[in-house]
Parts: sequence; C-alpha cells; structure tokens
Amino acid sequence: MDGDVFGGGRSAWLDRAGLLRNVLRQEIVARQLAQQLPGDADGLTALDVGAGQGTQAISLARRGIQVDAVEPDAQMRAALTAAVADEGDDVRARVRVLDGSLDTLSETGRSSYDVVLCHGVLMYLEDTGPALAALAAKVPEGGLLSVLTRQAVSLAWRPAQRGDWSGVTAALEEQRTARAESRRPAYLNELGVPAHADDPESLAAALTNLGITGHIWHGVRVASDAMPADAPVPSDPELEALIAAELALGAREPYRRMATLFHLVSRRAALT
Repeated sequence: MDGDVFGGGRSAWLDRAGLLRNVLRQEIVARQLAQQLPGDADGLTALDVGAGQGTQAISLARRGIQVDAVEPDAQMRAALTAAVADEGDDVRARVRVLDGSLDTLSETGRSSYDVVLCHGVLMYLEDTGPALAALAAKVPEGGLLSVLTRQAVSLAWRPAQRGDWSGVTAALEEQRTARAESRRPAYLNELGVPAHADDPESLAAALTNLGITGHIWHGVRVASDAMPADAPVPSDPELEALIAAELALGAREPYRRMATLFHLVSRRAALT
C-alpha cells in the first residue's frame, strides 16, 4: 500500500488502533487465520504486506513464525518498529521490518513464504490485478494467502445501522452504477480516504486464475460496525463474548454478507 494513497488517514488510524473496533478487527482476523495454520508453526515464514502498526506480524511471530513486515509509510513503520521493540527477545528476533510496498516484493530476500498477508490494502488500489499477481508470486505450493478488504454487497449496511438514510440510498445507487459500469463500487471510508470494495467470489476467481485455490472466507465486524469509532475496549468476559459472537456470525450465511470487511484465506495446491 503506497503511503500517499492512504493519505491523511494514517494519523487517525494510529490514534484508533487501541480502540474497540480496531481491536475487534485484529483479533477476529488473527483467530480466523490461526484456524488455517498448522498447530506447530515454528519455523514457518510469513510476509505481511502493508503491515501497518504490526498487529498481525507480531501475532504470527508469537506463534514462532519468522515474519517480514513490509510497510511503505514512515509513520506506520515507526509505530510497527516501536510495537516490535516492546516484545520479548524471541519475538523481536522473528520480525524484520522492511520499507517497501507491493511494487518491491522482489527485494525482500525470499522468493516465497509459507504465509502471505495483505490486509486493508486492496481497497486503496484502483486496480487489484497487479497486486494480486505480486502476492500470488510469493505463495509456494501449499502456501497460504490471507487477504482482508471491504465487502461490496454490504456498503449500504453501515449507514443503515446508523440511521443515515440518505447514505443508504447513495450506497445502493453506487452499487447499481458500479455493476452497470463493470467496476468496483467506490466509497469514502471513515478516515476520509477514497476507497473501493470487492466481493469474495470475484476475488477468489481472480486468485484461482493465478493458481491459488482452496478458498475460505469469513465476514469481519458483522454486528459491531455500528459501534462508535471512539468506543473503548471492554474488559472480559464482555470482550471475549463479543469476539465469539463476531466469529460465529462471520462464519455463517447470511450474516457474513453483512460484514463490513471480508477475510479470504486461500491456498496454492501442492503438486502430487
């Protein structure tokens, strides 16, 4: 993700990193991904592209995975580096923070990784084709690709939950126009940054064409998206109950279609 594309949203993102909505997103995605990882992950390698403040990279490193965290934005990268520094020696030794982007993945020093992550990046790209190709090129036989992005079909659900009826109408009209023009629907996110939404089936089809199949997808933030952006993280057992509810809703129809984000985990089949 190019830092200029993310624009003025970076400060607001970092300011909200410890608040409920982002904590939920990160924890839900981490648990969904963990379901696809082997029980013993020691020695695996991971590439996190657009690693942001490093939540997922650190989570994987705590599991014993060697992580290359690629982030183009200097402010984000500084937050990532600081977060890694707060970890124990073993985790710090497993995370390598790199200045780079989707355009520079050939410079990471590894030709492939057991797990490749690209979370919260595709929505900021006009064309996802080159990005998917770059990511797929880093996934070996049997490797995983984890992608998190905005869900197109649910664009009108956020304003509906918040009683923004004109916003509902505008979102539905944008969906209709985008279908007629064979393009991804556009929206302005809560950070004030223009973005685009996708649907799981189209993204899965694009990855299938790149040789990556075995798709599993979940919704992320089904019921909790209407919570205020400044809502604090509750203590347990309330937080754990909320996470459990979100995981259950995100794994089931029709609820996962109402999620703001979708998490697609795919695998490149091993040759037999």
